[in-house]
Amino acid sequence: MAEFAKNLADRVEVTRRKNVDRDQRMKAVALIRTGHAEQVFKGIFPSDWPKPVIANFIDVVAKDTAEMVGVLPTLSAAGDSVLDESKRSKQDKLSRIINYLAYSSRLGTNLVTAADRMVTYGFVPLRVEANFDSQRPHIHVDECMGTYFEEDRWGELVSYSRVMRHRISTLIAMYPEHEALLSKDSSIAGTYYGVGKNDPTVDVIKWMDRDKTVLFVPQRDALVLSVTPNEIGRIPVSIAKLPSLDGEARGQFDDTLWVYAAKARLALLSLEATQKAVEAPIAVPQDVQDFAFGPDAILRSQSPERIRRVSLELPQSAMIENRTLDDELKFGARFPEARAGQVDGSVVTGRGVQALMGGFDQRIKVAQAMLGESISEALSIALEVDEKYWPTLKKDVHASVNGSPYELTYTPAKDINGKYTVTQEYGVMAGLDPNRALVWMLQALGPGLVSKSFVRRNLPVNMNVTEEEKVIDVEKLRDAAMMGAQQYAQAIPAMAEQGGDPVTVIKALASMIESRKKGVPIEKAIETAFQPPEPTPAEVAQGPIAPEAQPQGMGEAPGGGAPMPGGGGQPPGGQNMMQLLAQLGSSGKGSMSARTMRQSPI
Repeated sequence: MAEFAKNLADRVEVTRRKNVDRDQRMKAVALIRTGHAEQVFKGIFPSDWPKPVIANFIDVVAKDTAEMVGVLPTLSAAGDSVLDESKRSKQDKLSRIINYLAYSSRLGTNLVTAADRMVTYGFVPLRVEANFDSQRPHIHVDECMGTYFEEDRWGELVSYSRVMRHRISTLIAMYPEHEALLSKDSSIAGTYYGVGKNDPTVDVIKWMDRDKTVLFVPQRDALVLSVTPNEIGRIPVSIAKLPSLDGEARGQFDDTLWVYAAKARLALLSLEATQKAVEAPIAVPQDVQDFAFGPDAILRSQSPERIRRVSLELPQSAMIENRTLDDELKFGARFPEARAGQVDGSVVTGRGVQALMGGFDQRIKVAQAMLGESISEALSIALEVDEKYWPTLKKDVHASVNGSPYELTYTPAKDINGKYTVTQEYGVMAGLDPNRALVWMLQALGPGLVSKSFVRRNLPVNMNVTEEEKVIDVEKLRDAAMMGAQQYAQAIPAMAEQGGDPVTVIKALASMIESRKKGVPIEKAIETAFQPPEPTPAEVAQGPIAPEAQPQGMGEAPGGGAPMPGGGGQPPGGQNMMQLLAQLGSSGKGSMSARTMRQSPI
């Protein structure tokens, strides 16, 4: 195993040498963002002003972009059809499992960190690890510094390695079984570390491939600390990368560092020029013999107008250069002035602001597409890890999707069942601000270009689309039930005119009112109020009356009253006198015709 670890250490070292330029760029950007620009631009800042005197533009832009990009997309299982209700209900549970894995890994908040690292360094790894304490997979946002990966021609990961720095005492506390080998330095005979002041830091490499994960210390004869087999047969890491010309990871600010340094240096020179202008020497005429300093000082001279400080004005070229550098910074970072609120609202219309924001919106959309693809792949790996490690474990979990909490009981082998495909959707409004996104969707919904389900899935607000559709359907059905009850109440006068008994209707409405006062849902109140009465023992013994045995021309009165002649208020034969006279025609002669009329009481 030690020989194998040595080969891995050599392979990692070769990869590190290939990425020397990338590591230098990443280190420079990290130092500037953390306020250590003097370590990157040595000799630019004087000893009395060792730090830049301007705002950390790179850090501000990176955070602003990360807050726009780091939004959790809509996650669902593949096959979650909108039209096929049977398939939709089956896949809805799997979609809830996917959202539970994202919720338990706190992706909603960690995605801002992931977006920040991707924008700054050009890539970010999402690593899936089995959490045996909580018995679930967990998605980590790994560090980019010291991380190396290799891909085949299909874009699949072949190896993933991460170089970390740990103290010997920390490693001994984590792996006490290797204390003897960790505390001894093989390069110097009889030298031991880990006690007192002799506690140096060493490289610890985590190597991952399709078969296993190896953790070893190359500076201790490639001492292997742990070996974990890979149960899923693929590297549990997903890489989100920004596009680049040469395929090498490049951050958004790699080309703007020296522009930022020039602006910081110019700001120091302007500050120095201002100080010298304030402290400029005082020029006085030759007749002044005594000098007084301080406030309210008096100088006596025959020409007092000639007493002044020597003029040291800041050249106009410095102001022009400062503006040029500022424009170059924003152009290189693709950061519009509208984001910083520096647009003159009196001369720029809303359409002009939209044009200024166009490039920024497009950049956000591209970054979200790259990050969203990586999120769906990481969740796909998490589904496979959940099924492989805990196939028969029944889990009772709770989560929250877009602010809507829910509880879920599932068994990985039964409910996942080899379906690992996860779909993510930021929508066509990715990168737009919420106001413009909402206006765009409402305009598209008006002429029927998109469906309501599409609009709900792409709204720039937190919403559980499936639950919201159910709530809307329930509200519509409740409104329809209430409208039916109201129309039933409005039929009482007509019922009374036809000789029906309105007491039954009044009692049903009174029952509904009392049920609603007690907090009973409207559907339960209607069901209870209009429940048919139970038959009496005599009616049960008599049985139902056959249709042919019922007297002709007899109908039941509205409201369940006594039968009425003519089928509910009609004269015998089912026709009134006006209908009979209308059949005679203008000549007074009868005409033979036949028609069928069906009338029922309200």
